[in-house]
Amino acid sequence: MANKRISFEFFPPKSEAMEQTLWDSISRLEALAPEFVSVTYGAGGSTRDRTHRTVRRIAQETGIAPAAHLTCVGASRAEVDEVIEDYWSSGVRHIVALRGDPPDGIGERYVPHPDGYANAAELAAGIRNIADFEISVGCYPENHPESPSQQHDFDLLKAKIDAGATRAITQFFFYPDVFFRFRDEAVRAGITVPIIPGIMLQPNFVGLKRIAGLCGTTLPAWLHELYEGLEDDASTRQLVTAHVAANLVEKLSEGGVDGFHFYTLNRAELALSTCRLLGVRPKAQTAREISV
Repeated sequence: MANKRISFEFFPPKSEAMEQTLWDSISRLEALAPEFVSVTYGAGGSTRDRTHRTVRRIAQETGIAPAAHLTCVGASRAEVDEVIEDYWSSGVRHIVALRGDPPDGIGERYVPHPDGYANAAELAAGIRNIADFEISVGCYPENHPESPSQQHDFDLLKAKIDAGATRAITQFFFYPDVFFRFRDEAVRAGITVPIIPGIMLQPNFVGLKRIAGLCGTTLPAWLHELYEGLEDDASTRQLVTAHVAANLVEKLSEGGVDGFHFYTLNRAELALSTCRLLGVRPKAQTAREISV
């Protein structure tokens, strides 16, 4: 794992305390020399301004390549294009292009903005028309909750790749064979860009079950058993989570996977311990202090 490519996902902070936690985490994880770090959008674009500020600060104050999540929700093409142009002028060269969740939340009907990009494929094409960004897109190895079939998912993913996407990052999962099946089917569907598995680092099992229910991720029975009785034992949950993630990455690595995207929930500890279990060590020369 020491030579494998890693990346991390963060979400924009909602308070000064959360901002301090975020920048402490970025400072610590920078020492692992990630390929990039991404910053999410809230449902309905609710964190748009905070996402922009965080991404620009990473670009300007760290040695990490930032990737800005950008969605189609709640904005016209002109407004989205302005954001894309602002990122380029700020030195950001990587965008994660997503359709986005409806403003009322996952499960509600998605309605495109009347003057906006209708979906992630259109958004990817719009980004590509403006500048030569690296473009990542999302994919669901267990099917998108709104999708009628996996073939429909592959058709959408292929459209995003044809529009200019250079990488796909998966929703999280816990069965290695789910990813391998998806990867092999993607190749048969003519999808040749790298598909990077998303690895969840969520030690709160109640929260994990809620997220999994919303995005259609299957939680194995053994995972329920591992967390059973640990509701009031946060430290043991952390250990369990790190070992589950490391074990999943090892199995994926054995199957030829060499890149991994960790959903950090803005906490460095689990990402650091998981990477250490996998043989990834901090590179002292890349570490820097980031002050708030």
